[in-house]
Amino acid sequence: MDDLFKQENNVLSVTQLTNLIKTMLENSFRSVSIKGEISNFKPSAAGHLYFSLKDADSTISAVIFRGAAMGLSFAPKDGMLVEATGKLSVYNPRGTYQIVITSMKKAGTGNIMEMIEERKRRLNQEGLFDMARKKPLPFFPRTVGIVTSSNGAALRDILNIRNRRNDRVNILVLPALVQGETAAPTIAAQIKYANLHNLCDVLIVGRGGGSLEDLLPFSEESVVRAIAESRIPTVSAVGHEINWALSDFAADRRAPTPSAAAEIVIPEKHKIIEELNDYSNELLNSIQNRMKNLRLLLKTFDPENMISRLQNIEQRFSERFDHAYTDLTDRMENLIREKREKIQRARETLENCNPQTVFDRGYSMVTDSSGKIIRNAKDVAEGDIISIRPAKGTISATVNGRSK
Repeated sequence: MDDLFKQENNVLSVTQLTNLIKTMLENSFRSVSIKGEISNFKPSAAGHLYFSLKDADSTISAVIFRGAAMGLSFAPKDGMLVEATGKLSVYNPRGTYQIVITSMKKAGTGNIMEMIEERKRRLNQEGLFDMARKKPLPFFPRTVGIVTSSNGAALRDILNIRNRRNDRVNILVLPALVQGETAAPTIAAQIKYANLHNLCDVLIVGRGGGSLEDLLPFSEESVVRAIAESRIPTVSAVGHEINWALSDFAADRRAPTPSAAAEIVIPEKHKIIEELNDYSNELLNSIQNRMKNLRLLLKTFDPENMISRLQNIEQRFSERFDHAYTDLTDRMENLIREKREKIQRARETLENCNPQTVFDRGYSMVTDSSGKIIRNAKDVAEGDIISIRPAKGTISATVNGRSK
């Protein structure tokens, strides 16, 4: 090692210096145990696990190769507090050091994840994540608003997809910081600004992938509330598929990536054109078939027998009219006859109840001097003056005698 410092006036190549640091570091830290919070967790297709371990002030890169990963008793994820044992190693191509973990166990929940979970529970209790609040996305938005970094990969991905799917859709970029302490206020302000001036038909709010800390602005309360209160339908597109933020729960739709958000909100123009062509062809075929059937129907009407056909039709209607007229006349005559019979019976009843009819049969009515009808011989005495009313006229008489 001393020979390296002595050669060429102590000037080392990058590789020599890196190898020197690698040798010193790996020999000094053959086995080390550390405690930290998992961040920026990224499993590879080969089965290796790449992530960072962090505390309040520092971060170190970490890797668990496939063999050791298969021996884990739990599934690592962002925000998890762990105790890891391994050795330090230098990755020569980048000149960075990392800890190669051979064993790891859970040590609790990380501070950031614990804070996010507590905020999630509180906002959920307020109803900010209720499905009843979700608004449908427009089928064909004229303008899509994008709240993201103006120079980030997320915006480039969305623009590429828009150009590929439908160049008739307008894109309105609402630039915002997407990382750091001042990111959340700018994101929330752009969402409110878009709603205040009704700038677009749908909003995509998001950014590309990153560590748990990088995505933290999209879990800030100000951003979540701005999304929940938005009158414009919103799509949250934060990070990659394995990432999530509280904005995903407040938005009307969650997309796993910004590219996926563009696929969701921007319809494919060629598919719409194909569907319209299909509908047009279907309508045209229907009209043509109707016309064909009408032509066939017209061919059956020969001018020579047209009058005969019309007369047959007229005769059927005339017969129906005659039958209806006769039936109506019969019904009216029967009804009139029944009413006359009822009137005659009522008249006879009234005549039978008329006192004059009784008088005409030879009966008379006898009253005393006060006009009271006498019904019993006991009601008069000898010498009383009575009146007798026969069918016609009145007779005055004096009672000379009576019998029981």
